Amino acid sequence: MSQEEVEGTISNAVTIVKAEDIDTTFKSNSIDLINKALGSRILACSDEWFAAAENLTTPTPPIRRPGVFTHAGAWYDGWETRRHNTQPFDWVVIRLGVASGNVLGVEVDTAFFSGNEAPEVAVQGCFVPDEKREDEVKSEDFGEWEIILPKQPCGPSQRHGWMLPLLTSKAFTHVRLQMFPDGGIARFRLYGTVVPVLPDDINEVFDLAATVNGGVAVSCSDQHFGTKDNLLLPGRGVDMGDGWETKRSRGEHVDWVIIRLGVPGVIERVVVDTAHFRGNFPQKIRVLAAPGSERAPEHEDDAWTEILAPQKTGPDREHEYQGELTAVKGKPYGFVKMVIIPDGGVKRIRVHGRRGA
Repeated sequence: MSQEEVEGTISNAVTIVKAEDIDTTFKSNSIDLINKALGSRILACSDEWFAAAENLTTPTPPIRRPGVFTHAGAWYDGWETRRHNTQPFDWVVIRLGVASGNVLGVEVDTAFFSGNEAPEVAVQGCFVPDEKREDEVKSEDFGEWEIILPKQPCGPSQRHGWMLPLLTSKAFTHVRLQMFPDGGIARFRLYGTVVPVLPDDINEVFDLAATVNGGVAVSCSDQHFGTKDNLLLPGRGVDMGDGWETKRSRGEHVDWVIIRLGVPGVIERVVVDTAHFRGNFPQKIRVLAAPGSERAPEHEDDAWTEILAPQKTGPDREHEYQGELTAVKGKPYGFVKMVIIPDGGVKRIRVHGRRGA
């Protein structure tokens, strides 16, 4: 097939996702593969005169500072290029924050860009796991780009979402965001699933829940102050903003989060980190597990088995549980549910184990 035929085939299968449906469509079965917190990197861009390309992958929503100017012009929380581009499009090349990933959907947010927004966008991808070739990928002449999202129209100051057809579900390591011909974009999200590099030795212990190993937080009771997806990120974060925190409750109450492990495994150790949560950590935590399946169990499902009875927690520290675990020996699980009693904030959860036989 010619390039035009490929683009036409994909275009016909792309589904527009309404702004109000983007979160519910993608955030229960996928992650943002270019989230800055995962270690994604902006490798190169054609231009960033008015606003830096690195703003595109900031995890938090864009903000506005009316009346604030820099040496280049009005301040914008996003990526903005010069006017009157002489080339067909401006572009930015991004290395995913995971080893590689399958792309399920794309979001382009033009928040606060009105009159200077990108009129049209497209996304390309490539699979180049060899870091020695990154200079090639950064080059304007790199020729191995494949279409992920064909050219789509954009409007001013709004979220745009697209669900991709199954024929695009192959692994990519890098993406190139194109905007035609120039302008501004506040945020770029690439929703998908991780294709991890797992240990060759099936007896090696690793974090089964980590985002970089394919773990996904699929649902939770509440995420008023901090999202459930933060629980599986690398490192210990920088403040309370990059953890999971629920609103205050009154009376008898528990909050919970359900995590699909990257690969079913035999759990050997659980770590619950309350870093930066000092006056709002949970009083206790409890952990349950369920066998792997196509669909995640519901909160009240009978599939759950308690593997850690309620344990008292403390502020701003890692809590490690190994000898306290029950019902885990020789039993592979595909899902974990952490219950916090009654509410509060948790920075990270680590579920260390071996791949199930």
